Amino acid sequence: MATEFPEEKFRRCQGETHHAKNTLYQILNKEHASETKWHQQYRSPHRSTGSNGCSCMDTRVVLKTPEATCRRASAVLLKTVTFIRNLPSFYHVPWEDQLVLIQQNWVPLFVLGMAQEGVDFDLREISAPSLLKKILLNQSLAASDELGSSSLGASLAEVQKMKNLLGKFWDLTISAKEYAYLKGIILFNSGCHDLKCLPYVQTLQQEAQQALVEFISMMFQRNLGRFAQILQLIASLHDIDADAIEELFFRPILGEATLNLLLLETLYIKPDWL
Repeated sequence: MATEFPEEKFRRCQGETHHAKNTLYQILNKEHASETKWHQQYRSPHRSTGSNGCSCMDTRVVLKTPEATCRRASAVLLKTVTFIRNLPSFYHVPWEDQLVLIQQNWVPLFVLGMAQEGVDFDLREISAPSLLKKILLNQSLAASDELGSSSLGASLAEVQKMKNLLGKFWDLTISAKEYAYLKGIILFNSGCHDLKCLPYVQTLQQEAQQALVEFISMMFQRNLGRFAQILQLIASLHDIDADAIEELFFRPILGEATLNLLLLETLYIKPDWL
């Protein structure tokens, strides 16, 4: 039985995000057409897809096909939520620790889900008006920033980091069972700050790691080098920037709403379609 989510913690947030939440639910629950296998659609993440220049921090990008890609990303988010909902051990953790685990691990879980579902995507560069142009056009910097705040895009460097990681996961041809164990290792992250029930979370993470070791030993002739490779990759998932994920895949859907809050509401406030 899932722990009840305290009403006083999120009553205000629910009212502020009701419209955006409904939009998210509609997107998440939308039927998807049949798609070809991901490896047939795979394009190397090492190849620049949106820039003719260097992948510098100042370059901002958006999705080339936002409607289709955001729909697939939303489906990944739904599967991530479903995975967490279906883990009784997660709801045995104190609710304060549940919040910590979700808030600190939803990004690596989401990116891992993108890898499992084979979600590749193309980018296009967007250009922000220069300071000189703003001055010449007699634009107020504050007004200009306000007008452009909804289409600032994501950092190409951060997005490219994610694409590179996706490529490495795909190169390893990870199985569905390995992905399941990896999700457990990531969700029950004993390295999270402020955990009240750390020993229990450590035990759950160790169990997931042991299950992965045993599976790899059985299926890959005790190739523990594979285990080390995979663990290194999931450690790198924590370097992915949450703002880049929100800006690229969910800003077109949610507007100014915060994905972190909506994710918590999805987990703890049962929508009509679940």
